[in-house]
Amino acid sequence: MSVIALDPVILFFLLGLAAGLLRSELRLPAAMYELLSVVLLLAIGLKGGVELAKQPFGQLAPQIAAVMAMGFVLPLVAFPILHHVGRFKRADAASIAAHYGSVSVGTYAVAAAYFASRQVAFEAHMPLLLAVLEVPAILVGIVLARGVSRDIRFGAMAHEVFLGKGIVLLMGGLLIGWMAGPDGLVSVKPLFFDLFKGILALFLLEMGLITARQVATLRQYGVFLVLFGVAMPLFSSLVGIGMGWGLGFSTGGMAMLATLAASASYIAVPAAMRISVPEANPTLSLAASLGVTFPFNVLLGIPLYHSMAIHAHRWLGG
Repeated sequence: MSVIALDPVILFFLLGLAAGLLRSELRLPAAMYELLSVVLLLAIGLKGGVELAKQPFGQLAPQIAAVMAMGFVLPLVAFPILHHVGRFKRADAASIAAHYGSVSVGTYAVAAAYFASRQVAFEAHMPLLLAVLEVPAILVGIVLARGVSRDIRFGAMAHEVFLGKGIVLLMGGLLIGWMAGPDGLVSVKPLFFDLFKGILALFLLEMGLITARQVATLRQYGVFLVLFGVAMPLFSSLVGIGMGWGLGFSTGGMAMLATLAASASYIAVPAAMRISVPEANPTLSLAASLGVTFPFNVLLGIPLYHSMAIHAHRWLGG
């Protein structure tokens, strides 16, 4: 597991984390961070779209339904723990639970780079499942916080969920890759394919700086968020591995689905919660997802989930 710490993209994250903790003047312009996010989302979508064209959509429908079910279940598991054990207010518990039922594109990108460097193949339509996982947890989180009532701004919520930046770019990239195919993408390959790991490194540099800013919140709210931020991904990864095996995924596919299940959103869910559950404290959710779960996953979780998937595939005879 120590090998991943030597990967340049992980070292970039650690550089940003150290610079932030040491209160360095290092900052990436906000516009640059936005650009890096856009390129990463499109690149992931384009790669998935090219491979998606090779298989009929009908075969993917059961997998999409199963993954959506997982997105509904995980926040339902997290909520009572946060509300009753952690004693968070209902709105805060629901918001944090929604973050942990959704998915982190950054974590997916790190996992994709990790598996590529080790020549571990995984199902090519994972970007589609990544996009699908963004939605269910947001809906569950809103219902847990507010119940089903007329007070919910369904129009604004639907706009944020389905037309938010992450979904539009991922689904747009999938469609473009599917329609253009590998030959049609040759002209944009240098940016979206060849430079992917360099762009990911700069993105993780900024993520390290952002993570460092969550330390004060973690100190303020004690060890529960730290424990939850590690324990919940470990539980979710087991759910992801079990579902991957049930769907007949390869070892790499099981590991990637475990990574998706174990990740926590820090883009789509905060935006949706801000509109639909404004009384929730966003600092708590970001402290857990960015301050604990994201670094845990990129430093330790991804190789751990890969190892778990290898053993599960061997024991279960997949």
